[in-house]
Formats: sequence, C-alpha cells, structure tokens
Amino acid sequence: MFKESCPGSQEIRSPFPEEIVCSGCGKTLEIWSDETETTCEHCGQINKKFIGPTCVDWCPHAKECVGTEKYDRLAKREK
Repeated sequence: MFKESCPGSQEIRSPFPEEIVCSGCGKTLEIWSDETETTCEHCGQINKKFIGPTCVDWCPHAKECVGTEKYDRLAKREK
C-alpha cells in the first residue's frame, strides 16, 4: 500500500458526502465524492456527476492504491 498522503488518491480512498439537485424533480440528493451517479429516491431519475481527472487516469499504481472496486468504477466513468 502507498502512503496515506498520496494526493491523487486521498479523496478516492476517503470519500465524503456531497449534495446535488435532482435534474428530474429538483429535490436535494446525497452523492458521495467518489460516485459518478445516483438515483433519486423521490422520482427515480438517474443523476450523473462529473468527476474530473484522477490518479486512476494516469497512475500505474492506482488500482493497488485505491482498490479494485473503486478503480474499476472510476475507470468506466464518462470523461
């Protein structure tokens, strides 16, 4: 495992909740900082959030550092 202070993976390894507004009904939704989409519990709308470039895009050690599940999910996101 790499240093906890790796600036490219810190936010991925220690996600935090964020709020976004549902594009379908306007309700406030919670989405985690390492998630790219969430479904609104009120109307069922899938809401996507853009995540810019991360270490997953360039670091050869990212899969080991952030874990396979998170790596695979973030590697598939729309860029």
